[in-house]
Amino acid sequence: MKQANRRIKPTQEGIVFALAVILFVAFAICLHGFMTSGNIVALIRSVSILGMLGLGMGLVVIGRGIDLAMIATMVVAVSWAFSLAQAGMNFGCALLIGAGFVILVGCINGILVAVAEVPAIFTTLAVGLVVYGVGRAYFFKIDVQNVPDNAGAFSDIGVGHLFGVPMPIIAFAVLALIVWLLLRWTRFGRFVYAMGDNLPAARVTGIPVPQLIIAQYIVSGLIAYAAGLVMAASVASMSTRIYNSTMIYDVLLVVVLGGVSLSGGRGHVRSILVGTLLVGVLLDGMTIMNVTYTEQNLVKSIVLLLALVADSLINPRDEQTAQQQQGDI
Repeated sequence: MKQANRRIKPTQEGIVFALAVILFVAFAICLHGFMTSGNIVALIRSVSILGMLGLGMGLVVIGRGIDLAMIATMVVAVSWAFSLAQAGMNFGCALLIGAGFVILVGCINGILVAVAEVPAIFTTLAVGLVVYGVGRAYFFKIDVQNVPDNAGAFSDIGVGHLFGVPMPIIAFAVLALIVWLLLRWTRFGRFVYAMGDNLPAARVTGIPVPQLIIAQYIVSGLIAYAAGLVMAASVASMSTRIYNSTMIYDVLLVVVLGGVSLSGGRGHVRSILVGTLLVGVLLDGMTIMNVTYTEQNLVKSIVLLLALVADSLINPRDEQTAQQQQGDI
């Protein structure tokens, strides 16, 4: 009897998925044009970038961290790569330099969290400000960097199609598969879950915690870089104003809403997919209803707050996990 009760116990993922289905059905019935094939494809495409960023953030949060520098790293790395290419550098080399910059930022984040033992939320917030300031002061001077003329077929990853499916959706699906394989079938993934679930035990069992923390911030940054390239290819430019938008909070909304616990050690790729689905349906419905940008932000803020409360109730932080330990939020 107890086993049966456990099997039917609702989870946050299940609840969020049910809400997404209910919203989808309600919008399909009440909103003209919502159920058209064009709108459904546009809905999925519009949140594909957010979902990609959510995959990177989710990986870090599972390891009991957080990466508030993600958007700054993405914006500066992509913009710098485009600026270098516009100045005459080979486009491929420029992209590699941008990736190298991302890896450097990830190393700095990881070292400050793992070695200096600065809480991740303060580390990544400060590093994000520094990265954005350095980028605007020394790497490029204008807000918008266009895709360079020597980019070749780069724009295809943003506006192209594969078997009729837009490439941003394909990129999101491929990246989700890669992250799932990384977390499910590799030693790195098992160590990330172990570290997030019980950090002292992970140290005792010989898991290289400092190196693991550094690695997860590097992987998170590279995922953000990939998402930034797909975003830039979609609109033929990268705007640095994105850093001052609410995108980082939207990413956190996707992660927490889907059921990735801020306590660490809990969450899956499907959690990100479910959170992305609900946010996408909600945003698309509000857009069709002509809800203003400010009101949309208000709704998202309320939903994020409710998701945080739900996370604290479903995954309570006991005395041990509430301590500000190395790598903890």
